Amino acid sequence: MNALILILISIVAFLVAYVTYGGWLTKQWGVEDKIITPAHASGDGVDYVPAKSPVLLGHHFASIAGAGPIVGPIAAAIFGWIPVLLWIIVGSIFFGGVQDYGSLIASIRHDGKSIGEVIQVNMGKQGKRLFAVFAWLTLLLVVAAFTNIVANTFVSVPEAATASVLFIGLAILFGFAIHRRGVSLKIGSVIGVVLLFGCIALGNLFPLELSRNLWIGILLGYIFVASVTPVWILLQPRDYLNSFLLYFMIGGAVLGLLITRPTIVLSGYSGFSVNGQYLFPMLFVLVACGAISGFHSLVGSGTTSKQLDKESDAKVVGYGSMLIEGVLATVAIITAAYVTQDQLGALLAAGGPVNVFSDGIGVFMTSFGIPFTVGKSFVALAVSAFALTSLDTATRLGRFILQEFFVQEDPGKKNPITNMYVATGITAGLGGLLAVTSWQAIWPIFGAANQLLAALALMAVAVWLKKIGRNNKMFIFPMVFMFSVTLLALGFLIQSNFASGNWILVIFPVVLFLLALVLAYQGYVHLSSDKMKAKPEVS
Repeated sequence: MNALILILISIVAFLVAYVTYGGWLTKQWGVEDKIITPAHASGDGVDYVPAKSPVLLGHHFASIAGAGPIVGPIAAAIFGWIPVLLWIIVGSIFFGGVQDYGSLIASIRHDGKSIGEVIQVNMGKQGKRLFAVFAWLTLLLVVAAFTNIVANTFVSVPEAATASVLFIGLAILFGFAIHRRGVSLKIGSVIGVVLLFGCIALGNLFPLELSRNLWIGILLGYIFVASVTPVWILLQPRDYLNSFLLYFMIGGAVLGLLITRPTIVLSGYSGFSVNGQYLFPMLFVLVACGAISGFHSLVGSGTTSKQLDKESDAKVVGYGSMLIEGVLATVAIITAAYVTQDQLGALLAAGGPVNVFSDGIGVFMTSFGIPFTVGKSFVALAVSAFALTSLDTATRLGRFILQEFFVQEDPGKKNPITNMYVATGITAGLGGLLAVTSWQAIWPIFGAANQLLAALALMAVAVWLKKIGRNNKMFIFPMVFMFSVTLLALGFLIQSNFASGNWILVIFPVVLFLLALVLAYQGYVHLSSDKMKAKPEVS
């Protein structure tokens, strides 16, 4: 089968869904611009900073994408490309997009507070605290998985390492020019993109070759600094410039597919049981961010909702970003599907899923004159830039959760963990300890925790919508399905890690499993109770 057909099917499906289903969701939830967003109502110049929709789209997409929609589909390719592609399309439209958009709207209507705070308002303080523990443990897995993946990428493609370091400096200069020197966004964007490609050129000339463990240490230091600085100086500008990397990368991939029209070689369906893993539930866990991701709800309610300029922007930022991620995930499965099983295994062994993806897009780009090494290093830079964004966003969110969790009711008392530097250090440090293991060991646990977090976010928004008298039916089936899939997957992972004696990766899923059961029961009680009367929306 021609790979070009696959990418065209996904793009058309996502465009139709954005206009039709996305528009329907907007009407069902009463999204309108007369409501003042938290970015304006609570502006503080640090976390609550209004951003234009293209800038915020760049930040949000770069934060939620990371390496997830690339690593997940390629890891799940063991089951064949057909089930992976079907789940990417259906999941992005009816599961992930609904969760992302709904979480963002729920947060806006609760003064830009996190999903944990939404749970407290609608389900009680105990539910919020249990969710906070669950979310924070999941964020540790995000830090561990993505630190590991970025370090491996920098080792396998050192040119991307140099370009990434230079890109961070460029983003700081861009943010300073736009926010403190009054340079217009259009002029700044043109200059920024030109300099961005200059970073890529320098990276190819001066590759930075360091060991994997040294890169892990450097990355942990970076995310500590990045997560405590004001969003305008690094987070917003870097993520905005990241979005251009994405557009060029997807554009280059699609153009390369149009010219080369590679034939799908990988098996369409490899069987229900492969390498000791079952298609149900593991397919829906391994694909992870490529279809639905609980981490997205934390980003939307943690940083994005605090930067939304007007409420109508939530559709393109929330729902639109998930659909763009679906396109990226489709490209990822194509890069795995156009090579044989043996070639895929060799590429994975050489540098993991990012190496597979970079190699594939690099080959496609040679069809219109881009040298393979330049194309591969460019793609590796783009992926690592997204992963770095997810890393410091996850650390910032972990800091928020710890600060909220340990805040004292007595204003005269103050827990030291509420200090931003202490909370950040704990999150980055513990995530770093997990990062020294391999991505293959972390990814299944991360995927299960991440998807279970999505089920909890779906539940939280469904309860809130019921409470205010709005339609919440679009959340019920996705919520039940994700609870079923992920609890079963966690059970399998607990069993396999117990058998291999990997105790750290036994304790994590056990704690997550128990927390999820308690929260699921509380959600069931609220959703099935006739005593929940519709109340005016919080705005």
